[in-house]
Amino acid sequence: MIKSFEGIFTALITPFFDGEVDFESLERLVKFQVDGGVKGFVVNGTTAESPNLSEEEVKEIFLRVRKLVGDSFPLIVGTGSNSTSKTIQFTKKAEEWGADAALVVVPYYNKPTQEGLCLHFEAVAKETQLPIILYNVPGRTITELKPETLIKLQELKNIIGIKEASGNLEYIKWALPKVKENFLFTSGDDATSMEFISCGGRGVISVASHVYPRDFVSLSERAINHFDEVKKEYKKYDRLNELLFVEPNPTPVKQALQEMGVIRSAECRLPLTKMSQDNAKLLKAELGTLGIL
Repeated sequence: MIKSFEGIFTALITPFFDGEVDFESLERLVKFQVDGGVKGFVVNGTTAESPNLSEEEVKEIFLRVRKLVGDSFPLIVGTGSNSTSKTIQFTKKAEEWGADAALVVVPYYNKPTQEGLCLHFEAVAKETQLPIILYNVPGRTITELKPETLIKLQELKNIIGIKEASGNLEYIKWALPKVKENFLFTSGDDATSMEFISCGGRGVISVASHVYPRDFVSLSERAINHFDEVKKEYKKYDRLNELLFVEPNPTPVKQALQEMGVIRSAECRLPLTKMSQDNAKLLKAELGTLGIL
């Protein structure tokens, strides 16, 4: 079955309680998101605290989510790392589990050259039949996948799109006219996501959609043809979007979901910690102002 990766995909957090994955909270979260109209999920993205999940945990989370949403609901698995061989191995695992696509981040910390990035992504693409969505997030990885490098990589048949999270709208404006037909540009930056869609983007892999999925979906669907109107409406979420990233993601969004009663605990795994009390108070107040609480 060929599935669409357009629209709003939530980059699912991993709820924890007493150090273990909280599957009851995960089930409530998935239901809340599906009821809110999101089009798919990313499992084991950075928002899931992927560096702190074991392969067994990722597999169990994926299988639980798959059982909840059914076979027709698109599930992308984050499989990237700063090791090419480990990325290949994990992508193969995700393919075995039944993932619909792999989200493969630019290798972090190593600071590869653009040639190194080309060779890395080519090596991964050759070892899997899964559709691959590249992930450019220089704020996390230091190294940027430059638009010129993207143009080379999009020639590989199973590299089907990019999650572009730099927040620089010139990226999509420059690259979009130069890629193959139906190449997917999806935003990974909530603050600029509506404008990204108005520039030709076809979706968002979002953190903010955890908190207000129904409105986020509605705004995004209107953004391409009615951006000026959507821009004014989306502005009411500016402060919330700021607070959702005032501390390292996913710390604030977990705090919000706990306040909303969606998950039992805002617990993270070290080296991440719970949100500071001062910022948690500001976040709770803003959720109240918006009528989310």
